[in-house]
Amino acid sequence: MQHSVVHHPVIAGAVMPKLKLVSFTLLSVFALPLTAELTLPKLQLAEQITLSGLSSGAYMAGQYHLAFAEQVSGVAMLAGGPVYCAQNSLGLALEHCFNKASSSPDMSAINQYLTAQRATGKLAPVTAVKDDKVWIFHGSKDTTVYPGLAALLHQQYLKWVNNDNIALITDKAFSHTFPTDNTALGNCDLSEPPFLASCNYDAAGELLKHLLGSVKAKTASSDGRLITINQHQLAPAAKDTLAETGYLYVPQSCTNGESCRLHVSFHGCKQNAASVGEAYVTGSGLNNYADSNNIVVLYPQTTASSINPFNPNACWDWWGYTGADYATREGMQLKAVHQLVQAFTD
Repeated sequence: MQHSVVHHPVIAGAVMPKLKLVSFTLLSVFALPLTAELTLPKLQLAEQITLSGLSSGAYMAGQYHLAFAEQVSGVAMLAGGPVYCAQNSLGLALEHCFNKASSSPDMSAINQYLTAQRATGKLAPVTAVKDDKVWIFHGSKDTTVYPGLAALLHQQYLKWVNNDNIALITDKAFSHTFPTDNTALGNCDLSEPPFLASCNYDAAGELLKHLLGSVKAKTASSDGRLITINQHQLAPAAKDTLAETGYLYVPQSCTNGESCRLHVSFHGCKQNAASVGEAYVTGSGLNNYADSNNIVVLYPQTTASSINPFNPNACWDWWGYTGADYATREGMQLKAVHQLVQAFTD
């Protein structure tokens, strides 16, 4: 099933965390009643983080990686295309970065732009990217984002990252969705809300294995705590471009003071909480692996808007609706998410 750009456009060796750990007191920012049962200890989080995203979230994950690579050790991108594919143009996005088999983004111009942004300090230096882990996934039956764009994303990353660090998976006959092994979810041949499907494929586990080198088996059920956070209080840049409420999943082990790492998961279009409730922030399988592997998962949330900017499906900005600097450190959403990350890892 195909969608227009306002119907779920593109909008999901071991990497050891740095020894530096940071403490963060949860009660200061959670938009929850301050009751005794919600009194949590400080989190001990590694400075290095990992990222993943689906569809527009995949584009966002790639953008965040290139902008703030010094703090990122790995990125997983599901059903996305090359970083800066749209070149600050909705027209180019629709023509070359969305669902057309004729998609042919100008990779030379795209990469020249990224090189120029690195030179001005608006992106991280390429030396900060070269040793990172990269996991690229695209279902071969995806009619929302042309599967051939995954190959271009792969070729793009080969310019920056050691080949052995990149995984490309394009041989799964899946639609435009986040594939799971949860048999309670919908048909993998369909692309429909909440864009999670039963595919007999555990994407959450596969991407984490690649990004982290190895992971312990996931728990049968998640027993950590999914906590709402006030994104506007944590990140001043979020007020004009993100929803007020975001989510943080905290395993019991991290609540108890064990050293943990942070993973940021970017939802796709029409996959934010206002559209699908807590389906995505609880249903991908990431939380089950978080429980058994000391991972705190941040689920930042966008907000829909019908005018100024035009983003009715709460997509992450991968074509420029927040401004021409959207894919750099000066971009409103990248700056906002970075402020969220810093709030937990500083």
